[in-house]
Amino acid sequence: MYNTQPNDIYLTDFAKPVLSDVEKQTLAGTPEVPLTEAAILGAAQGATGLSDFGTDDFRERLALWVRGFDGDKGLGPLGRAMAFESMVRFATNRLRIEDIIKRHPEILDVELPKPIIVSGLPRSGTTHLVNLLATHPQLRSMQLWESNEPVPKPDEMNWESSDANPRYRRSNEIWHVWNNVMEHWSAMHEWAPGHVHEEVELQCFDFSSYYIDWMAPQPEWDKYYFAHDQAPHYAYARKVTQVMTWLHGPNRWVMKSPQNMENLPALLKVYPDATVVITHRDPIAVLQSSITLMAYADRLRRSEIDLPALANYWFDRIERLMRACVRDRDALPQGQVMDVMFQEYMADERGTYARVCQTAGLDVPADAQARLDQYLHDNPRGRLGRVVYDLKGQFGVDIAALRERFQFYYERFPVARETALGE
Repeated sequence: MYNTQPNDIYLTDFAKPVLSDVEKQTLAGTPEVPLTEAAILGAAQGATGLSDFGTDDFRERLALWVRGFDGDKGLGPLGRAMAFESMVRFATNRLRIEDIIKRHPEILDVELPKPIIVSGLPRSGTTHLVNLLATHPQLRSMQLWESNEPVPKPDEMNWESSDANPRYRRSNEIWHVWNNVMEHWSAMHEWAPGHVHEEVELQCFDFSSYYIDWMAPQPEWDKYYFAHDQAPHYAYARKVTQVMTWLHGPNRWVMKSPQNMENLPALLKVYPDATVVITHRDPIAVLQSSITLMAYADRLRRSEIDLPALANYWFDRIERLMRACVRDRDALPQGQVMDVMFQEYMADERGTYARVCQTAGLDVPADAQARLDQYLHDNPRGRLGRVVYDLKGQFGVDIAALRERFQFYYERFPVARETALGE
């Protein structure tokens, strides 16, 4: 690693990681896990004392996930353990969701009027924008600790304060461990427990999401995913949102997920009165950030690292997102959709916030403006360091060819081209 500026981080060991002592200790302490459907569901049942997973159609999808992770010979012990623990958590949450609805069927009558749903390419400002919007006092959002455990354990139902909430504390402990092991993770993607998180996690409880693409390449799953309507899984996530609203309101939500970009018809089918905000950014900037993030995590997750294969996988995956958006964008109700260009958003964050609120029919009183100003003051860009991305130097990518490949997106949306290193 070398610094080009005092606050810049340039990583050079993606292909052959030079592990710190903490990273080595973490890998040495990783247990072997059984990547089987029975082991995953059994662990979830043991953790909760529950057995009713609801409808069984999720098992077909879970089996694909398990087969994908287990068949990935380049996935190391920590990568396998992380996959196992994630799937156990998803199954555990599903058990608790089905249980609380069984005991309180009125949850399914909870209304979720006129949500604001942020979409857009990964690394295009969606997280920052949803955190800005979440400062509005009339909007409900989902923080990371809540997405990790939407339903409290039975003896934790009355905790609401973030610093005392056991769910928050558990998330915070994981966050501190991860940051201690992965020195530069926060600079790439802040994942603090109080940070507003994306609802794509909720679809994982129905075992249908693009989330697992971020854990390991899943070519078999991707074929299945794209061949099936995702509306039922958006509906399942909506059910989870009803649970969280019933536990703690208000009921007008602001949510976000890049996955929405390739599922706009399904999104509007489940949330027909939503205001959809789509962020757009130069796909070269998106890809160099996304691929670097993945390569950095793979230093611990994978025993075999193939940087060209990683890059090509994400070129295809991001292109699918963009092509689906180009295909479906104009079919959306025009009064309910707003395009946000990254360069304009970064130049005028407050103005973008105001325009989104106006499109959604949401007033911005003085207290809302004050909360927005405080958030921007407390969270300046780059405060945790700035990672220098280098697609050409680190991954051997022909950037000119990539720009030509994505010309269809440049022609449809007026994103500013961001100069890449070596271009």
